Amino acid sequence: MTEKEKTMYTAKAQVLKALAHPTRLWMAEELEGGEKCVCEFVDEIDADFSTISKHLSVLKQAGIVADDKRGKQVFYSLKVPCVLNFMHCVEAVIENNAKLQAELVN
Repeated sequence: MTEKEKTMYTAKAQVLKALAHPTRLWMAEELEGGEKCVCEFVDEIDADFSTISKHLSVLKQAGIVADDKRGKQVFYSLKVPCVLNFMHCVEAVIENNAKLQAELVN
């Protein structure tokens, strides 16, 4: 593997690591529908403001979301909405695994 390839795989892993937390994955999927302010996430998740902000910071550092400060509120949006396209494939793996488990039981 070349250094350039290693760098690319490292960058890919950083994006996947940022999405690997259930709350962050949910937040990213929520942003598919359009931008949201931090307060909307606080209202929808049983977590405090600082926890939500930390999750959004991880997503921002990975390049997944962008922020836009408007007065005292900060709004977040997906930078590249196609980042979640692979979830259909992940769901197919989960469904296949469940099917195989069911066959083993029967």
